[in-house]
Amino acid sequence: MSRTDPEPLADLLADVALDVAREAADLVREHAARGVAVAATKTSDIDVVTEADRATERLVRARLAERRPDDAVLGEEGDDLPGTSGVRWVVDPIDGTVNFLYGIPQYAVSIAAEVDGVVVAGVVVDVAKRVEYVGRPGPGGPGSPTVALRDGVPIAVRGPAPLGQRLIGTGFSYLSEVKAVQAAALVHLLPRVRDVRRLGSCALDLCHVAEGRLDGYVEEGVNLWDHAAGGLIARAAGARTGMRAGAGGLDLLLCAPSHGFDDLSEATREAGFWVE
Repeated sequence: MSRTDPEPLADLLADVALDVAREAADLVREHAARGVAVAATKTSDIDVVTEADRATERLVRARLAERRPDDAVLGEEGDDLPGTSGVRWVVDPIDGTVNFLYGIPQYAVSIAAEVDGVVVAGVVVDVAKRVEYVGRPGPGGPGSPTVALRDGVPIAVRGPAPLGQRLIGTGFSYLSEVKAVQAAALVHLLPRVRDVRRLGSCALDLCHVAEGRLDGYVEEGVNLWDHAAGGLIARAAGARTGMRAGAGGLDLLLCAPSHGFDDLSEATREAGFWVE
């Protein structure tokens, strides 16, 4: 496929991502059945890595190399791999590792494909529930918009609602000083919305916005591999995403249905989640 033929290429990349994510999810389930232990820590002693994370990313990289040997890869658990094709894969082998460690069934395999820096396909597999979210080109041929699918069925964001009737997802940093800033902001936001949920997987939270189970999502300290696939799926379902300067000094991701994005953006700024 040529880089000048983006729709067929994006469709091919979506197929590859789904095939590889399915195999990766099977491997994660095998590790879960055997028992999970911490293999290492990263940014702090509560930011953990399991052997399942490492083994799953090795599998994903190997499968991508077999099918797309000229592509670049950015993964959470391995070195960046350069490529020559203009395609880069963005991989999170287990998004929600702490949930996985504790046996809480809310973690996912996330694989996105970029073409010349733009995400054009994405897959998030809810491992424990065996649910597949996919963002891919629509069936209308070249120029058709990206569609969001859950197990092959189109999904869409929830309809408009007043801010006080919106259920918002969030997450917390592994760094205690950033977590303190987030907690203070949450105190100010909570009285203004229906409620807040902290479910533990950025990728799945974005998919929940896409399918109308959440009305928005805000989190400081996310990385590209956390949100590349889920963000595409959310946008394809009618959401907007945006990056902000988090009040704790890290990048902050905001996601909400397009019709309610500006309201949530302003409410989270006023609450102290992010700064201009």
